[in-house]
Amino acid sequence: MVDIICYLCRDENLASPGLALKSPVSVLLSKIEGLVRHVEPSSSLLEAIDLILQGAQNLVVPIKTNSKNRKQLPKPSSICSTIHNGQEFCWLTQEDVIRFLLGLIGLFSPIPTLSIETLGIISHDYLVVDYHSPASSAIEAISRSLVDQTSIGVIDEGGILIGEISPFTLACCDETVAAAIMTLSAGDLMAYIDCGGPPEEIVRVVEERLKEKNLEGLLDEFVVGPYNSTGNGSSSDEELSSPTTPLPRLGWYTRCSSYSARMVRRAEAIVCHPGSSLVAVMIQAIARRVSYVWVIDDDCSVVGIVTFANMLEVFRENLESMI
Repeated sequence: MVDIICYLCRDENLASPGLALKSPVSVLLSKIEGLVRHVEPSSSLLEAIDLILQGAQNLVVPIKTNSKNRKQLPKPSSICSTIHNGQEFCWLTQEDVIRFLLGLIGLFSPIPTLSIETLGIISHDYLVVDYHSPASSAIEAISRSLVDQTSIGVIDEGGILIGEISPFTLACCDETVAAAIMTLSAGDLMAYIDCGGPPEEIVRVVEERLKEKNLEGLLDEFVVGPYNSTGNGSSSDEELSSPTTPLPRLGWYTRCSSYSARMVRRAEAIVCHPGSSLVAVMIQAIARRVSYVWVIDDDCSVVGIVTFANMLEVFRENLESMI
């Protein structure tokens, strides 16, 4: 969904988003190689970690099942798989590897108890946008954060972290959020994509600014408001009861009401401090279903970011020493 949103925000697609949505899916494919890698079930954990550190987001593993035991051993519900050309495959993510290592955390003692600052895994290569800057100025950063599996921090003029624009949150939206990105500030976009759907007053601002910017294509294609044309924020009983009357599109999927931690995440950034231990940051990220945690000072100014990849570098070094 984030790929689609960024594609719609390209200059050449703003005038006719409906036509852009009819483009072949190949236009969304990343030009970055190695985001998905195929590995054998016999591959070692070290090999899997190396692929992730080289940039792989997902590892595709063929599932080899003994035909004699197929019916006797039901597949655990926690395993997500797909079938292609008769072969069943399992997808492994960075989070899967981190969860596995967390289950073996005692083997790495005392490393997990050390601070992320001591371990030197705080990355200073992070993405930020000013609260008052146009959200459209962050489109390229949104695409990069999707590849890096991080987010864009929203800061004030003093460098204080106010919130974030996360691909995980945008993934809960539908394509109509492109209209908000092209018209709102970064701060207003946080409110627009926050869980529960966009506030009505911000939706009105989006519509007005689409008209001001002559982005009639976005305005005509997407009904971006939870209100009717009279602007009173409500609809008549007759309109609601008519089976042929389409419901307004809110720029937010109804699945955001799910109890999944990833789906109910708000624009508030998940943070830790330089003195936080590695294991604490791991638990924090896993609990919130994200692959990164922002690092801030006592005054809430941004210090850096810690990602799953940063954490895996520490475990990679220690795993090798255990062999």
